[in-house]
Formats: sequence, structure tokens, C-alpha cells
Amino acid sequence: MTLQASRFERTVTHKVGLSYSLYQPAPDPAVERWPLVIFLHGFGERGTDLSLLDIHGPTKLIRAGQTFPFILIAPQCPIPSWWPLETESLRALVDHALNTYPVDPDRVYLTGLSMGGYGTWHLAIQHPHLFAAIAPICGGGIPALGDRLAHLPIWVFHGAKDDIVPLSESERMVNGIRNHGGEPRLTVYPEADHDAWTITYENPEFWAWLLEHRRPAR
Repeated sequence: MTLQASRFERTVTHKVGLSYSLYQPAPDPAVERWPLVIFLHGFGERGTDLSLLDIHGPTKLIRAGQTFPFILIAPQCPIPSWWPLETESLRALVDHALNTYPVDPDRVYLTGLSMGGYGTWHLAIQHPHLFAAIAPICGGGIPALGDRLAHLPIWVFHGAKDDIVPLSESERMVNGIRNHGGEPRLTVYPEADHDAWTITYENPEFWAWLLEHRRPAR
């Protein structure tokens, strides 16, 4: 029997208007439902050309031949919007994925970089019980709403020398959640500037941490 190889498509258009790249691992008879990772790109990858999503992040790694034990959906933000304005479209996209692909609803994860870091914070705040864990990279949000995320496993990444999104944006969110009893992790790369994502997404420890979490029963 020949097993189907993993697949990476970038011509899928979601009915609510978000196009996305889709990665599915090779079928495994032992796996009925896969974890799902939603990846939100940065400001420079907005538009209608899905190949832009290959510039940074896990989509870049997949194009280079890396395989992952999860389904990855990388939506593309339209111009002139940005991710915090697309919260309901992103929520609809998650629902679409749950209804379309073999996804474990208790193992849905969210990560993003720069504008996608802001989107990660914003979407998680709006739908705090949708995800099993989140990982915002060089983003920011609303610290006063940190109580909504206190239950959630969170790992935050930022470059100390970031001159585009200051480190204080991540620190404010982390402190806001800690003030409400949460325990988010914060990793600061002392010599990194805005690109805090390459080292993060290339680190196997990051993916192991992400996938170890399951959404708690409400």
C-alpha cells in the first residue's frame, strides 16, 4: 500500500473571504484527528498572492521540506485590513476547519508574528476558550483584558532590540495576565531585532511545548 504524502496547498478560498494556505500531514492509520495550528502572518504579506506566506514562519519551513504532525492553516489578510479587524472572519475560518478537516477540537493552537502577533492576542481575547495554547511573537494587545487569558497556556517571544514593535508591547500583555493569576512565559532574545520568529519556529522545543497542551474542559 502506498501512503499519500503530506500536502501543502495555497489555492483554497474560504467562503467568508479569507484565502489560506493549507498543510496536511501524510495520513496515519493511528491518527483519527490531528492538531490544528492557525498561523497569522505579518503586515508585509497581506494581499491576494498566497506565495507571500512562504516568506516567514512555518509555511516557509514546510516549503523547505520540513514536516509537522499537525494541520496548518495560514490565512492571508486582505488589503487594507489587518488581523485585529478580521476577528470574526478568523473565528469563522476555525469553525470551517473543524467542520472540513480531521481536526481535534481540543487541540487548536494559534500563533502569529508582528501584525499576526497582534492578531493572536486579539483573537484569543475575543474567543478565549477556543484554543488550547497561543504563542504571540513580537505583538501586543490590551493588558486590561488579560483576565480573559489567565487560564490559557501562553508563550510570548520578542526581540530586545525590536525597533518596529517595542518589547514593552509584549511585556505589558504578560504583566496584565500575571496580574490576574495567569502564568504566561516570556522569552526575550537579547540580540534580536524585529525578527524574533525565525529562531522561534525553528526550535523543536517550541513545537513540542505547543502540542503538549489540550483545551481544558469548561
